[in-house]
Amino acid sequence: MKYIPVRDINATQKSADFQEDFSIRSTYELPTTGKTLSQPLHRHDFFYMLALDKGSGTHEIDFVPYEVCDHSVVFMRPGQVHQHQLKADRTGYLIAFKPDFYYPTDSTLYQLLRKASSVHFYQLDTQRFAKLWATMASMLHEYTHKQVGYREVIKAHLSILFTELIRQNAQRLDVPLYQQEKLDEFLLLIETHFATHKSPAQYAQLMHLSTYQLNAITKATLGKTCSKVISEYIILEAKRHLLATTHQVNQIAYHLGYEDVSYFIRFFRKHTGHSPKAFRHK
Repeated sequence: MKYIPVRDINATQKSADFQEDFSIRSTYELPTTGKTLSQPLHRHDFFYMLALDKGSGTHEIDFVPYEVCDHSVVFMRPGQVHQHQLKADRTGYLIAFKPDFYYPTDSTLYQLLRKASSVHFYQLDTQRFAKLWATMASMLHEYTHKQVGYREVIKAHLSILFTELIRQNAQRLDVPLYQQEKLDEFLLLIETHFATHKSPAQYAQLMHLSTYQLNAITKATLGKTCSKVISEYIILEAKRHLLATTHQVNQIAYHLGYEDVSYFIRFFRKHTGHSPKAFRHK
């Protein structure tokens, strides 16, 4: 398999005076308007949203396929890998922004963005999507005309988008708020410490919980044990590096916190059925 290219936000925007940290476009502006939009596996160094009022096709994010449909939103974080094929009859918006554009120092905004982007595919009801659609149209107007204070207005619009997505997701989740918040905390800790923390006990200690309590939370919310959640993230990170870099397997193992390369190879094979080398070239 070919290595995955990394696309910078500069490639998504034409305006150099917007400090290269945000862009929004209508799908009508794409050079492939009226044609099927097909992009091979790649990843971004920015947050990426695709909101479709009308559309169909497939979108694969971190090796998980989704069926794109009307009133749907794709939301990706920096570093995730994806590929998609969207049919010609699509109407929507593409939004791209750097993390520092939205929350340079504000932890509240960071948490809002994190919660919204923890789900990568949304299917919205008609009323909620109409609200998002109006918000994005206003955002495009601000981005195009660049009047006084437009950056702050755009940030406010982003907060509205994220809040509506979180509300939509909350409607379909029958999970107590405490458990959902603890799960979000656990997943963030894994992303931060996966190279040094491999056991549930280490994360439970960071969260001031017992291992039993943490396991109960992951089973209730995800139907998985803590160990499985940790292993799945490490495997995902390994796949990203195998396909997105030219690093040797021993370098990737070291990045993931494994000094014993043979152990890492056995671990990867156990969870994927392939050796790292075979996965890279299949």
